[in-house]
Amino acid sequence: MTQTVLRIDASARTEGSVTRQLADTVISRLDPAQVVSRDLTTSVPQIDSTWLAANFTAADERTAEQQDALALSDVLIDEVRAADTIVIATPIYNFGAPSSLKAWFDMIARAGITFRYTETGPVGLLDGNRVILVIASGGTEVDGPIDFATPWLRHVLGFVGITDVQVVRSDRLMVDAEASKARADADLRNLAA
Repeated sequence: MTQTVLRIDASARTEGSVTRQLADTVISRLDPAQVVSRDLTTSVPQIDSTWLAANFTAADERTAEQQDALALSDVLIDEVRAADTIVIATPIYNFGAPSSLKAWFDMIARAGITFRYTETGPVGLLDGNRVILVIASGGTEVDGPIDFATPWLRHVLGFVGITDVQVVRSDRLMVDAEASKARADADLRNLAA
């Protein structure tokens, strides 16, 4: 049974968002004990030079300013660790993920904390999480040749150690809304409990 869901919303639309509506449906089916919501349209800034300098400074050598620069990153990582299921609701904008979602991943992908380097390459340190990607698009087919969001999401999730990934899609809405809804309904039916 799902105990804690971390809900990530990346759509710029707060009203009429297909991904937000589908995420509501997914979460109601999971029936978790707790939902932690993170709306990326307002809560995650881009990383900057202060953040980078803090991230590459040993924890015991960071100034108060550097600790402050990483405070949100620490909170975001704690949210991921506390969740057994993460629902990432995102549209595909211009063939890719919204910049807000990229900013969130920049904040949580930290060497020595969520991944580590080894002689054979990076190894993710976040495991035991399940991710349900809720993806909508106007014309791009999810996992089609011009979808650069879904493969990137799977890759970056795997990079930090999360490999249990399912997709609920409502793609090509502007091409055929009825077929898009049918695909979403089928994905919802196939969603593992």
